[in-house]
Amino acid sequence: MHRFGVWAPKAQKMSLQWSDKVLPMEGPSKRGWWTLEVPEAECGDRYAFLLDDDPQPYPDPRSLRQQDGVHGLSELYDHSKFEWHDQLWRGAPKTGAVIYELHVGTFSKEGTFDGAIPHLQYLAELGITHVEVLPIAGWAGKQGWGYDSVALFATHEPYGGPDGFKRFVDACHANGLSVILDVVFNHFGPVGNYTTKFGNYLNDDRKTPWGPAVNLDGEGADEVRRFFVDSVLMWLKDYHCDGLRFDAVHAFIDLSSVHFLEQISTEVERLSSTLTREFFLIAESDLNDPRIIRSREANGYGMDAQWSDDFHHSLFSLLYTPEKGEAGYYADFGELADLKKSLQQSYVYDGNYSDFRKRKHGRPPSGLSAHHFIHFDQNHDQVGNRAKGERIEHLVGLDAAKVSAGLLLTAPYVPMLFQGEEWAASTPFLYFADHEDEELRKQVAEGRRQEFAAFGFGDDVPDPEDQATYEASKLNWDEVNEGKHAEMLNWVKSLIRLRRSHVCLNDGDLNHLRVSCDEDQRVLVYQREEARITANLGSKPYSFTLLEGERLTLVSREGLTVQNNSLDLPPMTFAVFMSSRQSFEDREVASRGKP
Repeated sequence: MHRFGVWAPKAQKMSLQWSDKVLPMEGPSKRGWWTLEVPEAECGDRYAFLLDDDPQPYPDPRSLRQQDGVHGLSELYDHSKFEWHDQLWRGAPKTGAVIYELHVGTFSKEGTFDGAIPHLQYLAELGITHVEVLPIAGWAGKQGWGYDSVALFATHEPYGGPDGFKRFVDACHANGLSVILDVVFNHFGPVGNYTTKFGNYLNDDRKTPWGPAVNLDGEGADEVRRFFVDSVLMWLKDYHCDGLRFDAVHAFIDLSSVHFLEQISTEVERLSSTLTREFFLIAESDLNDPRIIRSREANGYGMDAQWSDDFHHSLFSLLYTPEKGEAGYYADFGELADLKKSLQQSYVYDGNYSDFRKRKHGRPPSGLSAHHFIHFDQNHDQVGNRAKGERIEHLVGLDAAKVSAGLLLTAPYVPMLFQGEEWAASTPFLYFADHEDEELRKQVAEGRRQEFAAFGFGDDVPDPEDQATYEASKLNWDEVNEGKHAEMLNWVKSLIRLRRSHVCLNDGDLNHLRVSCDEDQRVLVYQREEARITANLGSKPYSFTLLEGERLTLVSREGLTVQNNSLDLPPMTFAVFMSSRQSFEDREVASRGKP
């Protein structure tokens, strides 16, 4: 027995195509739903919907499986049939997270869920607590980043289907890794979106960079919101994901009294209470608006954390100086004071004027813990949206990449690594896609060339539709233990181990952080109670004198030692000095009496 249902307020009549039959459906209800019970239907059956007199069968917008791709028939799938082994799993604490962003298609040679599983033990040994997976909801074509999803309840079949993803999640939990899934609710992909045949899923009166905005507050918005929220609950409940990352929430246009993000956080909290599991909700936003991560009780939207770009932009602008300059948002950054401010409060732009935007931007995130912000020095966007997909080490060398990782992993914020950065992977991460329509393939390739040229990269861009572009982006696991790759990996392991060994490095209270910088010498120092973190980004050595009770604990260049109670820190070098708690408190007491 299966009860078929579809929201289709636009239809005058609706039929179910199932097996070799076409069966009329009952409806519509007051809210526009059509339903039909089919006693003989069972798991594995294929079906589709027929609207009015249109002979074209359309897949179910809520299809759980699209084995023949997003244009094909939908398939009945039973979540209860999978045998899980994570009954005792409750998830890693989100305030102590070290996140690892990975793309299933390029993380392993196989490019599948099952192909990723053998590498999970490596991530656990590295010190990762949360794996953040780029979108896996179904899209047209074989390879892509996943941000063109159209089947939001189904997994991308070439990755291994729904059972494949469940095996991946189950294996993550067996290795002590929480799973955060990236979901895209701000738009549908350009190919294979049939939702608009059924109802008002989009609002043509409002535009986003990807076209019409999703309908969150217009006619029929209740059911559209229900569609997305039910997808959220499914990934958490039926796929055992530990959290979700919501792509570009600044593109949600919602003037209703209860914001869409607030509705999501409310319903996820109810599910969390029911399942007695903690979930991690992360929003990507460029608004610098703390309401997104404030609690609902404080009139916020209730997201647990947000991706924060300002740290990346301020750090990258200091490390990398291109010959011809790069346009875009980097124009707003470039001073050491920007990096200092991003460490002090995450937002560099908190109501001050932005040259890039030609207006004031942001507001202060006063009173919020650092654990509400995800910081990174690389991610899929910042690497993949470069013409050649270069990683930081490709652009600035190993020494600077080490400094970058040091600043990321010792700062108060939740750090996120991008796949392969921990060993300075030689492979790029390029933009790639696999559109079926030849004209669309040409448009995408030309669009990327124009976009990169406008950003200052020139027009020599790998064709995103070429299979070779995708293959070139796959990680080369054979190089992990070789030369500079092994050196970088050992450095990142040491940083994570240090973070795990000291409570002060996991403290999210920004009142316990003191940051200073020397703009001329390009030297940055921040004190996190017992830990003093130093970075010399300049061109000359900088001498650091050890404080009473302090010792050199970690330094990015081999062979550097303390002499005469001081350390000459060479250019582009990072070091950590540690004190005992007693020594730190004694110095604090002594300093209070000084002017």
